[in-house]
Amino acid sequence: MAENRGGSGQSLHLKPEWEMDPAEYTLRKRLPRKLPKRRNDIYINMKTNFRTQLTRCQKLLDSGQFTDICIHGLGLAVHRAINIALQLQANSFGELQISANTSTVELVDDLEPEVDHAERITQIRSNSAIHIRVFHAASKA
Repeated sequence: MAENRGGSGQSLHLKPEWEMDPAEYTLRKRLPRKLPKRRNDIYINMKTNFRTQLTRCQKLLDSGQFTDICIHGLGLAVHRAINIALQLQANSFGELQISANTSTVELVDDLEPEVDHAERITQIRSNSAIHIRVFHAASKA
């Protein structure tokens, strides 16, 4: 008989023979761990208007305070973060360049019991993330 021996932080994979009754558990998704928040970091989400996020990025670049900004997108917001970076680059007439890095972020979900006899379950899942650095191209004159 095989035994699952995982280290700390291992996700709980629900087996097909164990069925969770939706009436017994409530899914609570914890907020993701964020990178340190700097003034030139912008976290993209799907709730805020696209034009508003694009304008905010453009204002930071135009302010002259920063030579670069870092756009972060997680999960569904990855596509939006890429689109914002590409829009900034296209509207700059070659003055801006972009550099992208991808990563995988572990997210924690809690399954809280609604009945007294059940125990609390924590599961870990992975989600894609992107970090795009938008910066002014250095002129070599």
